[in-house]
Amino acid sequence: MLSLLRVPVDDGSSDSATEQLADAVTDAGLGPWDFAIALGIFVGGIVLAFVVKALVTRLLRRGNRLDPALAALIARLVGYLVMIVGFVYALESLGIPIGLAVGGLGIAGIALAFALQDILENFIAGVLLQIQRPFTYGDQILVNDHEGTVQTIDTRNTTVLTPAGELVKIPSATVIKSDITNYTQRGSRRTTLAVGVAYGTDLRAAQRILLDATERADGVLASPKPEAYLEAFGESSIDFALRFWHKPSIADFWSTRSEVAFEVEAALGDAGITIPFPQRTMWWAGETDA
Repeated sequence: MLSLLRVPVDDGSSDSATEQLADAVTDAGLGPWDFAIALGIFVGGIVLAFVVKALVTRLLRRGNRLDPALAALIARLVGYLVMIVGFVYALESLGIPIGLAVGGLGIAGIALAFALQDILENFIAGVLLQIQRPFTYGDQILVNDHEGTVQTIDTRNTTVLTPAGELVKIPSATVIKSDITNYTQRGSRRTTLAVGVAYGTDLRAAQRILLDATERADGVLASPKPEAYLEAFGESSIDFALRFWHKPSIADFWSTRSEVAFEVEAALGDAGITIPFPQRTMWWAGETDA
């Protein structure tokens, strides 16, 4: 085994690692059958890598013992390791010194690293995302202008299913550089609805009506309780900020906010409180035909 790791060095050290590797292959006198065996070992290693990856994924996910995204990362890395072992055994079957192969691949790897810079960046970002786990499968998130349910997290992309039924693949490097909003991680979510009432309204009474109406709305959580704060004196209305908690999904956000708006409009109408719209009063200077 040690003889395989020795890198032959001749007196003329001008030969590169790739040239030495080519000479080693030529001097070995390998025939088509030798290359067929090596190819079979390498292909077998790839097939075995997929099988091992599937088995490791199933084992790690059994009983929900590990986060699905982290389990997928570990299984993927184990699969890569099996592929590398298969590649090494394929070289050994050809009698090629491993040291020469590593040297030749190192030179090619440097060139590929520059050519595939974006792919490598996304790969590293994908690994970091699965280690840090700001979200996992099934979470509903917002990244830049894309929001939806996380479908897959791999070493290149994060795939999100939007509420409109569209699949969006966001590069991992973009995700890790962006602000990430995870709607569902905490189990609940707060929404604020702006409500304006007319000037001259009994504000304390309006506040009580707003709170009662919100508590009756479908989807509003009993705890934490809804809140109604006087926020501003607007041009045409006195504005309240009505805050309430609900389940965290995007669908719950829209349905609950709609139900609160229906209940608030009905309750204010029953109490004779006006929700004003912008108005302008015009004064004419001097006498006019109008």
